[in-house]
Amino acid sequence: MTQVTEHGGGVWSLRVPIPDNPLGHTLVHVLDTGRGPVLVDTGWDDPASWTELTDGLTALGLSVRDVHGVVITHHHPDHHGLSGRVREESGAWIAMHAADTAVIRRTREAEPGTWFDYLARKLATVGAPEDHIAPLRAARASSRMRTLPGLRSALPDREIVPGELLDLAGRRLRAVWTPGHTPGHVCLHLEEEHPSRLPGHGRLFSGDHLLPGISPHIGLYEDPDDATETDPLGDYLDSLERIGRLGVAEVLPAHQYAFTDAAGRVRELLDHHEERLTGLLGLLATPLTPWQLAERMEWNRPWDQIPYGSRTIAVSEAEAHLRRLVKLGRAEPVAGTDPVTYVAV
Repeated sequence: MTQVTEHGGGVWSLRVPIPDNPLGHTLVHVLDTGRGPVLVDTGWDDPASWTELTDGLTALGLSVRDVHGVVITHHHPDHHGLSGRVREESGAWIAMHAADTAVIRRTREAEPGTWFDYLARKLATVGAPEDHIAPLRAARASSRMRTLPGLRSALPDREIVPGELLDLAGRRLRAVWTPGHTPGHVCLHLEEEHPSRLPGHGRLFSGDHLLPGISPHIGLYEDPDDATETDPLGDYLDSLERIGRLGVAEVLPAHQYAFTDAAGRVRELLDHHEERLTGLLGLLATPLTPWQLAERMEWNRPWDQIPYGSRTIAVSEAEAHLRRLVKLGRAEPVAGTDPVTYVAV
């Protein structure tokens, strides 16, 4: 049975499944407006996900053809995947922050092997063993690269401008830029009285930025053509503080469940990352490559049980933490090492 939750005040959430993923589903939010329903995110591009999305709309007395617009919190396929199909069926517009639109455009325009070549070089640089890099080279030589998520993602036709109200008839939905999980991640502040009159200033569609029981993945912003050393974890921590100051009554995230006390959750996440950075300094008493650091970090399971693809994601998260420590002057690269090792200072 389709799981639909009414949040009051013309807002509902639909559980749209993510295939073969422990998160289980994306919460696609439906916002009633004077010009028709607007979706906040759409879910993964998969037949079962499409069925759940359309069945959820039907349960609300709507059709996908009624959808007026789609607002995307960030470009990841469990959020943006079905946007193109929704637009094809309904003529809806799609809005996204320019930084994530640039990721979509770059992915669509790149030669098919560009990502595999870049990732193989990158993993070698961080000290990944050859047996981890070899499958990438094999995939580069096959046709599997054409099935990667994101290669056919729809290009948005509207830009979400931070600080501005979106053009939604009868609603006050303001974009808040919250980079970290992706460079163009946005939260969406519904600046209207809470339907149950909970204390606080409106509600927040938080995407993956602020979740009740999960700390979102913070890895490097990957651009094969840009050598700029970004600081995604620093961006994320700054964005958390920005959200904490909004004083919202309730958070409507893209995973798990709605919750209150956003400021308390922000404090928990800030404390979590400070504790994690401090713990990594202990590991870096001995010089380590980013790969070696990832092997020693605490994850939700032992390193030897982490699947292949998730190890690549984990080492990106280790790099993001190293970048932050280096920027804070708490760690530094060891001169003359190849692959580069890092040590606490």
